[in-house]
Amino acid sequence: MRFPSYAYDPATGVATFEYLLDDQAFTETITFPVAGGEVPEAFHRVLDLLHVVAGVSYYKVGAPPRIEAPKPVPAAAKALFDAVYTKGLGEYAYVNQLPHVLENSVVVPGDAEPAPVVDNAEGRPLSAVGGGKDSIVTLETLRAAGLDPVPFSVNPNHVIRNVNAASGLTALAARRRLDPRLFELNKAGARNGHIPVTAINSLIAIGTAVLHGLGPVVMSNERSASDPNLVWNGHEINHQWSKGVEAEGLLRAAVTAHAGLSEPYFSLLRSLSELHIAQLYARFPGYDDVVTSCNKAFKLHDPTARWCGDCPKCRFVALAMAPSMPRERLTRIFGTDLFADPAQVPGYLELLGIDAHKPFECVGEVEESLVALTMLADDPQWADAPVVTALRAAVPVDAWAAVDRHAVLTPGGETFVPPSYAKALSAVL
Repeated sequence: MRFPSYAYDPATGVATFEYLLDDQAFTETITFPVAGGEVPEAFHRVLDLLHVVAGVSYYKVGAPPRIEAPKPVPAAAKALFDAVYTKGLGEYAYVNQLPHVLENSVVVPGDAEPAPVVDNAEGRPLSAVGGGKDSIVTLETLRAAGLDPVPFSVNPNHVIRNVNAASGLTALAARRRLDPRLFELNKAGARNGHIPVTAINSLIAIGTAVLHGLGPVVMSNERSASDPNLVWNGHEINHQWSKGVEAEGLLRAAVTAHAGLSEPYFSLLRSLSELHIAQLYARFPGYDDVVTSCNKAFKLHDPTARWCGDCPKCRFVALAMAPSMPRERLTRIFGTDLFADPAQVPGYLELLGIDAHKPFECVGEVEESLVALTMLADDPQWADAPVVTALRAAVPVDAWAAVDRHAVLTPGGETFVPPSYAKALSAVL
């Protein structure tokens, strides 16, 4: 796979990226929100990284054994490329039974010197908004600290637009358009599968921040995003790899080395579990009518659709939120009482690690689900719910005894949060 060229038009905000997979050519466009003035050199350097990272969408069609980057980059950028095309494609490799993908090494035509430092640390934060509880907590935490965040999203749908409207803040957005031929090939039976889309969207966000003279991009990825789903051929396979702390560190290092940004990107909520974040979300009922984390709802054009009520994400988010709010409020958010529906039990058994490995979805660790279940079992409003009763009976005694509520609800683990932002988070914990 090769990357012939890319171009950027500052008048329209359109960046055009060219890809060549064996003898098949693809063109992708990303439209950035237009900003006045001269385009910073750091922006073009971010596009250098984005060009290669976004190529995973086309690589997966054929999974060739050789990937040739277009220009010299610092070692930190090559490290990001290698990880994106191996660990970032771990689920794709596992599902398609392509072990060679996990050994990919992107060929670069030489090392480049690090870019001059660009001090952006004090600029207004660009806060990524996905429509779920996590990004809402981040947005409101930054606002409470007086940091004046700017909401941002890629290809915002009705869910994201409604959350932005509820925030009352003026948002920025970018548009990513894949080459239509990719969908034609998929329909014809070409290889397909999960890609590290968060890495792509993160670089789009960083480019937007640079273009508009803003500060760091602030994500809302939690501690459990680093937890793998399974181990295959000696490799950890993680559906959420590009949301994990390893990917965050690699991306930060690559952007700092190649684009020079002193503080490019971090996740404010990295030290927190999903349960802890759900406790924080419970303080913001003003978003209850717009919040959603259901990926199926994102694919619908019905502006009233927010939760399908029958997927791993719906089940896990309901389980995480339930201990922190009245049953009536949770039922109103989801439009149904999941814990009154016995048909949900098999799906919850997967989340609890009883019947299968953790689903290939953006859900929390098995231990988080177990802790949430113990909290519901101790709560009179939930204890007799049919699903809670069934799950309590299904959990093995040793698993039940090993539950550590304190560990799950205590912040911890590696983070890249700068001191001023760590102070803002501490103020709400």
